Amino acid sequence: MWKLPAKYIALAILACLLWSTAFVGVKIGLQYAEPFGFAGIRFILSGLMLLPFTGGLRRYFSIIQNNFKRILVLAATQTFVAYAFFYFGMTLVPGALAAIVIGSSPLIFALVAHLLTADDKITVLKLMSMLIGFAGVAIIGISRQPWQSAGLSEFIGILILLIGSASGAVGNVIVSTDKKMIPPLVLNSSQLFIGGFGLLVLSLIVEGSPIKSYPMQYYIALIYLSILSAVAFSIWFVLLKKPGVKISSLNLWKFIIPVFGAILAWIILPDENPEWPAIVGMVFVALSILSFNLCNMVSKSCD
Repeated sequence: MWKLPAKYIALAILACLLWSTAFVGVKIGLQYAEPFGFAGIRFILSGLMLLPFTGGLRRYFSIIQNNFKRILVLAATQTFVAYAFFYFGMTLVPGALAAIVIGSSPLIFALVAHLLTADDKITVLKLMSMLIGFAGVAIIGISRQPWQSAGLSEFIGILILLIGSASGAVGNVIVSTDKKMIPPLVLNSSQLFIGGFGLLVLSLIVEGSPIKSYPMQYYIALIYLSILSAVAFSIWFVLLKKPGVKISSLNLWKFIIPVFGAILAWIILPDENPEWPAIVGMVFVALSILSFNLCNMVSKSCD
């Protein structure tokens, strides 16, 4: 059975720790800006930040021209759709709750990989782990009392975040199946820029111009999130392109995200405090992903 080497695990953990800080940054930015405009500018900046590391503009544009259709599909799924839903969902739910819901994304990624790839199938033991995780998400969703008008928007926000995760999972499949064709930094830079440009156009249509005067707190959050995306996605794309790496096994390390993301939100955001349904849901999600990961590591029946 193939296992992730220690250095791959270290890189995966680093990327996940970076992503866990995004929820706080997004909630801060959304205090001042509309979601699609904020997201669009963030990813355009992320794509541009990676340009100096792609081997020169001539090589960069040549690779894009030769692989434009694949890059465009990736930009649509990994950045445009995934983050349009993510940012819109973040306007409907607290940052800590969003961190926990997004923490179930490895289960969604495993399901999508099962459906779209030939060598990454779900077994009975993996399915049991997934059901535990989805039970955690259900606990969180029901705790928001969706049958009441006050809780309905948060429940819808949870569904929107899950749909965004599914789109991101499709993007992971696209990267994983492109083992050698497109260098990961070129792939990430181009898809971030194109996806961000699409979000910016969407913003102009439905939100108006995002170019306004904002307080310094907004710009700090924007720059930090742009750097985060450039670094974390590049690490992830490099790992997904490694021979033998399975999408489900790699994404299971994202169990770190809901724990650290929720804790940071509770510490930094003044209006957010721990609630027992959120904590119970977090425990369920973490247990499911940990058991899924343990299954991958010690049991051949999980392959």
